[in-house]
Amino acid sequence: MPSEYRMLFGRKALAAGSVVALASVAALLGQALRQGEAEEYTRYQLLAPETAQFRIVYEVTATTPGAKFYFNPIRKGSVATDEAVYDQMTGQPLKFEVVSGAEARTSGMANADPDTSYIRVHLPRMVPERGEVRLRIDKTYKDPKSYYREGDLIVFARSLGIKKNAVVLPPGYELVSCNVPSQVLSEPDGRIKISFINTAPDAAPLVVKARATEKGIGRDSRGTETQRRADTPADAVMAPAAAQDEGSRLSERAHQNRDIVYFLQAPETHAFSLYHDYTERGEGTDKYLNVVRQGSTVSNPSALLLDTGEPLKTETLKGEQITRAGLDIGEKVRPDSEVVVVWFPPVKKGQSIRLRIEETYTDPGRYRLEGEELVFDRAFGRPFDAVVLPAGWLLTASSIPGVVSQMPDGRIRLDFVNPRPDDIAVLIKAKRGPRQ
Repeated sequence: MPSEYRMLFGRKALAAGSVVALASVAALLGQALRQGEAEEYTRYQLLAPETAQFRIVYEVTATTPGAKFYFNPIRKGSVATDEAVYDQMTGQPLKFEVVSGAEARTSGMANADPDTSYIRVHLPRMVPERGEVRLRIDKTYKDPKSYYREGDLIVFARSLGIKKNAVVLPPGYELVSCNVPSQVLSEPDGRIKISFINTAPDAAPLVVKARATEKGIGRDSRGTETQRRADTPADAVMAPAAAQDEGSRLSERAHQNRDIVYFLQAPETHAFSLYHDYTERGEGTDKYLNVVRQGSTVSNPSALLLDTGEPLKTETLKGEQITRAGLDIGEKVRPDSEVVVVWFPPVKKGQSIRLRIEETYTDPGRYRLEGEELVFDRAFGRPFDAVVLPAGWLLTASSIPGVVSQMPDGRIRLDFVNPRPDDIAVLIKAKRGPRQ
């Protein structure tokens, strides 16, 4: 495992040796360590106001190597019912039980709160060393303090610690206020959805208010999606696309699932390695095409099926090879066109797979040395991107606000979150440290 990829999944840094050690400890002690998780997304579907209930669809990735269980806390003050858990890879239901905090501690979650109840999920397979297990937890909460009436309005007021969230209003309600900057989207059945990515370090103190429209209020206490459980993923309910461009702009940003981390090599080489995590849900899809940007060259491509940790076949095709293979790369094939093809088993109905694609790019136009200064200049279109500076380089400038942190080996990392549907033009500069 190359040093630049010694990172725990979900943008958490960890040395490769520690990953192996954690896997051994977890296997021996049954996950008796702090639980690792990533890619969290929560969808709140507000039910009939008089019930004070809301349905929660929580997507999360278990990342602790060797883990056999995952623990999901039941929030204090809420009464949980209608629980169900599914494996996102297969769509199949999973075994679980509600346990006390004390039981959670004895069965693997060392830091469990004794005064909190937990849904203990039996993972469908042990978390692989270079992989993860993706879960969908479905439950309904009753919480009059979070969901209530205020005159002719309904109010959903809740502190949300998860960074990616959506709130769906009941049928027949219109949004009148939301205190957190959010996308406002329409479900296929007409319900209004408020979706956001919280870029602040603290929980979002969300307050959403809505009122009934003249058409009246729907009466189905479970909403219109009573029949939709494991057979249809939560992100299948998205904004309608009247046109391709409009559909792209109105897609739910918080539920996009692509993450890219760039590891800058010595600037004299103009090279940077990267990994790109991506979920494929299209039935019958058996390949991923990564089109190389003009001005860049690619080398050392590889890929993993993160759900199992298995390596996947990759190949690089250029110019005429792309045409002969009959591949649609979304643009006209030029003599210098280049694409990396990742092959995987066809996705079955109701299932999905999570991929990790690793490559090294050489791009003198976007990554270079100007005098004694490192310059990385690249547009990012995904919601989540990160850049890791070479060892011994000190950050001096970043055009786009980002979270700065230090890796275990001392390298500086910048994490960028873009909740908007457009690109961000990231310009990073750095200088050599005193001992370089």
